[in-house]
Amino acid sequence: MIELINEKNVWETLKSDNKPTVLYGMGLGAEKIMDTLAQYGVCVCDIFASDEFVRGHSFRGFKVLKYSEVCEKYEDFNVVLCFASHIDGVIERIEKINSEHTVFAPDVPVAGNGLFSREFITENEDKFDFVYNSLADEKSRQTYIDILSFKVSGKIEYLLNSFSEKDEVYNDILKLTPFENIIDLGAYDGDTIREFLEHTGGEYSYITALEPDEKNFRKLLKNTEELFDITCLNMGAWDKNDTLIFESNAGRNSKLSSSGKSVDVIDVDSLELRPTFIKMDIEGAELKALCGAEKTIKEFKPKLYVCAYHRNEDLFALPLKIWELNPDYKIYFRHSKYIPAWESNFYCTI
Repeated sequence: MIELINEKNVWETLKSDNKPTVLYGMGLGAEKIMDTLAQYGVCVCDIFASDEFVRGHSFRGFKVLKYSEVCEKYEDFNVVLCFASHIDGVIERIEKINSEHTVFAPDVPVAGNGLFSREFITENEDKFDFVYNSLADEKSRQTYIDILSFKVSGKIEYLLNSFSEKDEVYNDILKLTPFENIIDLGAYDGDTIREFLEHTGGEYSYITALEPDEKNFRKLLKNTEELFDITCLNMGAWDKNDTLIFESNAGRNSKLSSSGKSVDVIDVDSLELRPTFIKMDIEGAELKALCGAEKTIKEFKPKLYVCAYHRNEDLFALPLKIWELNPDYKIYFRHSKYIPAWESNFYCTI
């Protein structure tokens, strides 16, 4: 499979290119990328933001410019994207910039250590090969190659080519019915519950929603207060009952940390439910949650929606675990509209 990925690592490309490197965006993502660029000896020349965010301020010692100001300053340059978005207007703006100057969106893992690289694929080639060859359809295999190529190269064309609509996922792959018994792990503010119900006409059997972040949990309660037959738990999903530390004030991306707030976690098997559908979007704890749902998955064979973009190894470790639990699962791989490769997910059915 590695022969299908004809790209070199984004960091090496930026280092060897003679064009100035300019960052697009600020915040934590920019800080991580700036630090990594420095490790590779890549000099950041300037930083720009969308016009509506430019107000004469500075970031990490750079005056934040408008895109037009960068274009006036340099004849040509490489753009390094430092934020994530799924908003149509933002993605259209990124596409326009990419048509004028090459845009790279380096992959920096949400959880875990290390960078995704061509060497990482080579080190785990047997596992990547097995998953690639075992995916349920040709679109899954092509999307898998596109996402791997993107994560190595940072080239956004691979993402733009791989966008899939959620309607296809819910209607053609998961085929949600009005009778689903749903477990939503990482329910955030109820956003995916709303997605599910849009595709079942608002009908369902029962919903159990887990959300560890206290602020998100309050939003979840408020946004689901008119629903019937739903239980919301201010807990995280894990492979056993325990108490862990989660980052405070992490918003949607609440995740395990060395400091923060203590949160109760539970394994799905302890819930003693009979789910027909389990969704996992738990910031890098998906493998732990699968281990904690072994009995439930083996006995009830629920449809699975498992996010695969938090840790580098998720792209092979998660499907391998699912097939270990039940080799009859058909596993599809799709990437919903998002830059960078967030919302790359495995969808599993029997």
